[in-house]
Amino acid sequence: MMLAMLVQTIYNLADGIWVAGLGPQALAAIGLFFPIFMIIISLAAGIGVGASSVVSQKIGERDKTGADVAASVSMLLSVIIGLMGIAVFLPAVPSILGFAGARGETLNLTLEYSVVLIYSMPLLMFNNVANGVLRGEGDAKRAMIAIAAGSLLNIALDPLFIYVFGFGIKGAAYATVLSIAVSSFLISFWLFFKKDTYVSFHLGWNWEILKRILKIGIPASLAQAMMSIAIYILNVFAVKAGGDYGVAVFTSAWRVVNFGTVPLIGMAMAVTSVTGAAFGERNAEKLETAHLYAVKLGFFIGLVVMLAILVFAPFIAKAFTYSQEGERIYSELVRALRVLSLFLPGVPFGMFTSSMFQGVGQGLKSLAVTIMRTVIMQVLFSWLFVFVLKAGLMGVWWGIVLGNATSAFITFTWGRFTVNRLKKEFQAL
Repeated sequence: MMLAMLVQTIYNLADGIWVAGLGPQALAAIGLFFPIFMIIISLAAGIGVGASSVVSQKIGERDKTGADVAASVSMLLSVIIGLMGIAVFLPAVPSILGFAGARGETLNLTLEYSVVLIYSMPLLMFNNVANGVLRGEGDAKRAMIAIAAGSLLNIALDPLFIYVFGFGIKGAAYATVLSIAVSSFLISFWLFFKKDTYVSFHLGWNWEILKRILKIGIPASLAQAMMSIAIYILNVFAVKAGGDYGVAVFTSAWRVVNFGTVPLIGMAMAVTSVTGAAFGERNAEKLETAHLYAVKLGFFIGLVVMLAILVFAPFIAKAFTYSQEGERIYSELVRALRVLSLFLPGVPFGMFTSSMFQGVGQGLKSLAVTIMRTVIMQVLFSWLFVFVLKAGLMGVWWGIVLGNATSAFITFTWGRFTVNRLKKEFQAL
């Protein structure tokens, strides 16, 4: 999953770099729609987390039929939610973008880009949930292949659609949809035609399984949606502090920082599956080992990537400012990269604890710590620096870093308390 997320994040970087050639307004456009797009993805990812957790728990309980039902119900649910999503997001997106500060040409570019992706919601939903099913049964290799194949295709199609075919910013959206379609085809072939996966599928419905999926999936969706809402609010702060150029800087810097979280996201997915299986077989030692080992390794990875960004920030910034107009944001982008890189070492303490909560079926705790980290801590600190201390764009960057560090400490402490309580419960059985 680390390799899969690495390729996917390289695509995100490449996407931003290719769009940067259209100018800072186009870069701001994809940045303004990014949190909305991630809210859409969060719906699918949440159901995928719920499916992954329930499938892995059923496998831990040696209940193959239950695992099959969980996979089938989650797939059907993904398509239903995707169709409903089109009806909800399509009429709402102009108002949402307008509130975020999108105006004039930037708003027009954002709408061109967003409409294409909104119409692809059923495909997005299916792709994320099907990938979650593969992860839940431990088939991370093919989950990686599906994600990597789509992302690599996207990287190749971006310049072709944007510049060669002359689609402009719409071309980036077309490339994304086509790459997701290819990834979905691969997963569908393995699940429905080759049929060599652990789980098998059949038409049917099970309300008890659905409740278990939603008990984990809804909080997971809300948790990821809250992260996107936080980015949306931070975009508003960036517009207030630096206009369209402020959003362009944030979009570029955040994509680079997200690149540093790639191995952490891959490990977080594994933590959910492994702790879920350990919880299913009531093995507290395995559960604790998975959590703590992931946190230690994740901290080391975050530290190394942070140092790399600090050193190479001037060279990284060049990739997003090669157009004549883009040179205006170069210096600010270097500063943003260096401050935001400090965000990375604290991520594993919160992210992996949240994944552990999902694995043991305590989705509400995962939601609570995510709200604390993003909506409360990061937004609160950024608001304080930008509007009270008048720190400008630097206030947004420092607010994100300090908000994350504060919440990471609280979340990890809560996680250790939860694991110790589960150990006592299992010992009493």
